[in-house]
Amino acid sequence: MYEERLRENLPLVQERVATALARAGRTDQVRLIAVTKSHPLEAVKAAWQAGLRDAGENRVQELDEKHSTLEADADVAAGITWHLIGHLQRNKVKRAIELFDMIHSVDSLRLANELSKEAVRAGITLRALVQVNVSGEESKGGLARGVDEIAEVANLPGLQCEGLMTMAPLSDDEALVRGTFADTRELLERCHAQKIGLHGSELSMGMSGDFEIAIEEGSTMIRLGTILFGGRVQ
Repeated sequence: MYEERLRENLPLVQERVATALARAGRTDQVRLIAVTKSHPLEAVKAAWQAGLRDAGENRVQELDEKHSTLEADADVAAGITWHLIGHLQRNKVKRAIELFDMIHSVDSLRLANELSKEAVRAGITLRALVQVNVSGEESKGGLARGVDEIAEVANLPGLQCEGLMTMAPLSDDEALVRGTFADTRELLERCHAQKIGLHGSELSMGMSGDFEIAIEEGSTMIRLGTILFGGRVQ
């Protein structure tokens, strides 16, 4: 089922990505993260077989369950880069840094400090993105649009902060969505201008309903689930 969906949907998505890049005059590439949350292990395997090497999950427990089963399929297990894209509870941090290759959702200084502490304890450097809430929505997590808090996160030991992540409002107002992505890009530019310690220029922006706008505004990572796999199973 999932292989068939990807055979049909992935080329259409890739065409839309290429068109959005062209509209923006961009010659670089965008990393497509296949959001496998709430889908069974078959979706992960189908994504890998389709050539996708980045997968996103919302919850530590769900990847933990998939990971233990995936160990029997060494090629897939070794070939997938795992991205945590959902809110991370501080009591799940230790397991999260064991399972995930990158944490997109570093949404508070308290969480960042816990990640730093566990990364140092484990003797690793954890790749991370700082989640920002430039739209100011109360329903969304993330740091505000100021540079100072981002700098505090970026300079914690054990963390390699490679850029920013955001979510646009669920709205049909294209100007509002575009403004959120543009503001996030401009915030990243201010961070680099002030040399606060970020180690990259990644912008994790755009999901199934707004990824083309995100690409036009500079996104380097798009997080796509429904448009690839269909509705969630659970």
